[in-house]
Amino acid sequence: MSASDESRTFLISVAAELAGMHAQTLRTYDRLGLVSPRRSSGGGRRYSQRDVELLREVQRLSQDEGVNLAGIKRIIQLTNQVEALQSRLRELADQVEGLRVNQRRDVAVVPKSTAVVVWKPRR
Repeated sequence: MSASDESRTFLISVAAELAGMHAQTLRTYDRLGLVSPRRSSGGGRRYSQRDVELLREVQRLSQDEGVNLAGIKRIIQLTNQVEALQSRLRELADQVEGLRVNQRRDVAVVPKSTAVVVWKPRR
């Protein structure tokens, strides 16, 4: 999803139509904390494309999978937690790779020598 998709928002009536739901259902889901849209300065709900996709997923879980709203809320929480952990893991992997690159730069390369050293054992 591009940044422009995230910046575009929909009024509740448009989001409800896009998600195939009634606007009152969106208000209920917001009240329950399932899908929490941003708010305008006047307090109106503004749904992003991601919110609309989440609404569709809530509907799918409820209707197709028979999951109750409490279960859906927990699934959303766990999904968000997994996404946050995956993001943090990517950050840490990038840091490790950066350290490896810097370490390779810091290692001095000793050129091979063609000098001959004569060694005489002591008696």
